[in-house]
Amino acid sequence: MHHKSRKRWLGILLALTGFIYLNNTSLLVRPAGERPFLVAHRGVHQTFPMDGIAWDTNTARRIYPPEHPYLENTIPSMAAAFASGADLVEFDIQLTKDGQFAVFHDGPLEFRTNGQGAVRDYTMAELKKLDIGYGYTADQGKTYPFRGQGVGLMPSLDEVLTHFPDRAFLIHVKSGDRREGEVLAEYLRRLPAERLAQLAVYGSAQPVAVLQEKLPHLRVMSLQTMKKALLSYLALGWSGYLPPAIRNTQLHLPLKYTRFLWGWPHRFLARMEKVNTRVILVLGDGRWSEGFDTLEDLKQLPPDYTGGIWTNRIERIGPAILTKYHTNKE
Repeated sequence: MHHKSRKRWLGILLALTGFIYLNNTSLLVRPAGERPFLVAHRGVHQTFPMDGIAWDTNTARRIYPPEHPYLENTIPSMAAAFASGADLVEFDIQLTKDGQFAVFHDGPLEFRTNGQGAVRDYTMAELKKLDIGYGYTADQGKTYPFRGQGVGLMPSLDEVLTHFPDRAFLIHVKSGDRREGEVLAEYLRRLPAERLAQLAVYGSAQPVAVLQEKLPHLRVMSLQTMKKALLSYLALGWSGYLPPAIRNTQLHLPLKYTRFLWGWPHRFLARMEKVNTRVILVLGDGRWSEGFDTLEDLKQLPPDYTGGIWTNRIERIGPAILTKYHTNKE
């Protein structure tokens, strides 16, 4: 009797193992045949070494020698990113003194501009008078190659969305203040549904929670929503069931952790597409916006990968991806 019981349990275990394997292997899923989805972090911008940076590092003071004239979070840099093949451009927003959203990254204005204080201390009209190229240097302050060239270039959120009416954007709410989520929700609520579908928002838990509550159809992401989504998927995804937490959201996944996901890569990507969840691969541990910035980095992607790629060098990566895809199509 004991022997028969053990055989029965062994059979059940083997059947379950077989089911899990067949239900999650990518070998039985044909890749979509599309090129990867390209996400340009801050548009085309002046990049810098990532080693040794902290949350309060002035990255404008450590840029590489400039190879192009574009400054981050500006309309010209976004246009250049789209021209280089970006499908989605990421930018940062902060609430101004007069209730608008300025497109700007840093907390202190003095890092990049000739201003002092914070965005919230100024109206949008006052911010327009600042030179956002003022603080950039590639040689520890010996020269400032963009000084005088950035006056009037800080755009508002409204200007960006008006200038690019049919383009997709990822909006980063820099503040953790719940009120900024409420003001943004009120602004986005006025947009048509088809425009809202082209936008996604990410940031800290409080403003993102407000957006999730007030605009349930908007794709949003915070560290908390992503943790909840991934933990629920790790617990249940083996069965093919996709929990509510992983639906209609966005996932920024460090490449080195993706091997733990059920069905990675092709079956997982197909599942996420089915529930309107966007998958974007990043390099590093995901803390410092490390991206696929060189041709060598692209070699780390899974074969026939069709999800999103985060890059700080869209002007390099975009043309390489487009050329490869066009060549393969021929």
